[in-house]
This record gives sequence, C-alpha cells and structure tokens, in this order.
Amino acid sequence: MEPSEAMPTAGETSPTTRLDVDICVIGAGSGGLSVAAGAAAFGRRVVLIEKHKMGGDCLNYGCVPSKALIASARRAHAMRTSAPFGIAPVEPMVDPVALNQHVQSVIAAIAPNDSVERFQGLGVQVIQAAGRFVDKRTVAAGDYLISARRFVIATGSSPVVPPIPGLDEVAYFTNETLFENTVRPDHLIVIGGGPIGMEMAQAHRRLGSRVTVIEGAKALGKDDPELTAPLLDLIRGEGVDVREGTSAQRLVRTATGVRVEVKGPNGNEAIDGSHLLLAVGRKPNLSDLNLAAAGVRFEKSGIVVDRGLRTSNGKIFAIGDVAGGPQFTHVANYHAGIVLRRALFRLPANVDPGHIPWVTFTEPELAHVGLSEAEVTAKKIKVRVLRWPFHENDRALAERETHGHVKVVTDGKGRILGATILGAHAGELIQMWSLAISQGMKIRAMTGWISPYPTFSEVNKRAAYRFYVDSAGSPMLRRIIGWLAKLG
Repeated sequence: MEPSEAMPTAGETSPTTRLDVDICVIGAGSGGLSVAAGAAAFGRRVVLIEKHKMGGDCLNYGCVPSKALIASARRAHAMRTSAPFGIAPVEPMVDPVALNQHVQSVIAAIAPNDSVERFQGLGVQVIQAAGRFVDKRTVAAGDYLISARRFVIATGSSPVVPPIPGLDEVAYFTNETLFENTVRPDHLIVIGGGPIGMEMAQAHRRLGSRVTVIEGAKALGKDDPELTAPLLDLIRGEGVDVREGTSAQRLVRTATGVRVEVKGPNGNEAIDGSHLLLAVGRKPNLSDLNLAAAGVRFEKSGIVVDRGLRTSNGKIFAIGDVAGGPQFTHVANYHAGIVLRRALFRLPANVDPGHIPWVTFTEPELAHVGLSEAEVTAKKIKVRVLRWPFHENDRALAERETHGHVKVVTDGKGRILGATILGAHAGELIQMWSLAISQGMKIRAMTGWISPYPTFSEVNKRAAYRFYVDSAGSPMLRRIIGWLAKLG
C-alpha cells in the first residue's frame, strides 16, 4: 500500500497516514465489491471505503430481504389456493417474528461473501468510514488520505422521502426500515406504485394485511401497458386496492396509525391505515463526497458519466445507481466489469443499455429487455410483434401458472429488438432474449435450439416461430412446396 508511515494496528489512529494505491473504491455495494475483488485478483493494490454496511442496499435493504419476504408470501398464498390441486386449502398462521427471522437469516447467510474479513483475505484494505474527496486525486476516509491511479464511486442510492405535509409527524417505513418490522400491519398504505411498491403490496396482502397503493400516475408505468394491465388486474383480484392517478395531499397521525388525505379521480378522500410505506423512487448518494473538489460534474439524477463510465475527471469512474442509470444490482455488476476492463487493461469497453434486463418480482413476474413496441414504432422502424400465451404451454397448464404471455419485438428482417414476458419464471425466461439481443441474433436463432419437454422455456421458442406463420400461407412458398412434391 506504500503508506507514508507505519500502518496502524487495530484500534490505533494516525490522522496523517497516507496510502498510495492503484484503485480506490468508495462504496461496498454490489458494484464496488465487484471492482475491488476483480482488481485485487489481478494483483492491484486496492482500498475499499464503506461508511455503513458491507453489501450495500441490495444485501441489507433491497434485493435479498425483499425476495425472502416474497418467498414467504408465495407459500402463504399457495396454502390458500391449493384446492385446484386436490389439496384442501387452509388459512396460514403467519408469525411476523418468525417471518422476520427468516428474512434476517437469509441476509446473514449471504453476508460472509461481502464481509470485511473476506475482502481483507482477498488483499483489499477495507476502511470503515465515510470517503470524501479533498482534491482531484485524493480522498480522505477516517484517519487516512488515499491517493490512487483510479477512483471508482459506487455509493449507490437511497429512498426518496417526498415532501408531503405532515410526514414529519407520522411513522413510516422505507425499504431501509421495512425489513426490521416484526408486526403484521393491519392495513399497509403504500405510496408509490412502481416495482418496489407493487412487490411489497402483493407480498403483504398475501401475508394477511389489507393493502392500499397510492400512485400519482400509472402503476408500473415504465413497463409495457399490454403486460402491466393484466398483472394489475391479478393483483387487484388478490385484494390489493391500487389507486392510480391519485396523490397524497397530507398525512395525519391517528390513534391507530396514519391517515392519508388523497386527491384522485373521485375527488378528495381520507384513507386510514395502521402502517405507511414510502416507495416513490430513489436518489443517488452524493452529499458526502465533495465532488466539486474532485472536479466531478453531477446532476440531480446522479454523476455525469460517458459511455465508458468516466466522469468529468478522467481518473474517476462512477458505477451503479450513483451514475444515474437503471437502478439494479445487475447493472452495477455490469458496470464493474466495464471499469475493470478500462482501468486494468485500457480496453475501450462501453455501456450498451440495449440488453439490460429488468424484472418486477410480483407473481406472476414481469420481465423486460431491449426496446418496447412503442419505442420501436417511434424510431420509424418496421415492427413485427410476436406473442405466445402461457395457457398454451403444457408445463404451465400442469402447474396452473397460465397467466400472461411472451411479447417479442423484431424489425421486418427478424432482428430481435426487445422482449417482455408476463408469467411464471419470467425473470429466468427473459435471459434468453437478453443473450439474443446482446449477440445481435435474428429470430431464426431462437427456433434452432431444442427445448426439453415439458418446460416453461418452450414459450420463447413458440413465440419465435410466430415470425414464420405468415410465410406458411404464402402462395409462392406453397407453389415451391408443390413443385418439390412432384419430384417424388
């Protein structure tokens, strides 16, 4: 590490200790950890700075605990809906304390992979303090001043807390506090109908709570309405009250929880609930970095980067949520790979947003990659839309998972431009389309593989075959087949 003086042992402090390293990473979420581990594996001197929890939002407050909660909710729902399988349905007895223990145990099982001890074992020096730029080539963190050939900002994002009148007088959850809860909400009010809001709304409804979602515009508004409409119908059918075009005007503390005064299509109304969850979006974590001293440009949406994730200071990269792009763990890891190729090997790697998938983990799942039908149409590209329903899939019929369909968008020549899937295991099934788009494949490639029977993956192949349906009725093609038949 080349410190300017002897490295302090545990418990000692030395405010003048300087470190000169190859890579300094600020933020130990998924992206930052990937950069640190990758650089250390190639023998680089690496410092990793984290002021809070190793593993970042995904491990502690996001992807991991939410999917653990959703898994519990799915099992509770299965117990209530088992009659079609010849099994007597029962109302599950949900123990909120045991439920929380399940969520926390999943976090604990994964945490060692992201721990300080593991990364120190990989050769990374971990500094548990806030990092702050003091100039264009130096970061202060705790008792250290770190100079590096390259810096990587991977500080992630935090939940937005909207300025709703009365918010400071009521108790509320965000994703950072929701998974500490050990009490079943009697009536959970969710402000925000995006992916996080809808996932948690459905999960809590299945776990026995009444749930109302308040969304100012359209719920799941960033996804294709052809697929979101039937999904919202299903979620409403489970008992979630989804109020679209409705805004929270004021919050009032009550004896039993919170009252949300709303304005919607039917005018003003008051909704009383026991608990409140804010899920209205996320903001990049920028405030403590002193980016001005580093000469790094930033906007409200995040740090300004080029396609290679370089900031306005060429020695500093920004990745993941803080870089203002799609806010997904897999995007941060994708960014990490690009930075490693650039910082270690000087390769001209760039971000290609065209094959970044995303999944909303409701049930059924909603997954997307590439361009939507509306986006292709707006580009004045001749569009072909291919569909195949889950109710035409034998495995889906056997498991009674028949809701939803595959929707694929190609150009007139069969180049795959995008895909959206609503249905069971959509998050797994979308990966095939992500691969196809990343490799520039045409739809023919999606018909040439053999799908084992019976599997859900057959829906992808059947959708691809739809491209050739019109050809089967072509008079020219029929004449050629007839001519060939005469040859014997």
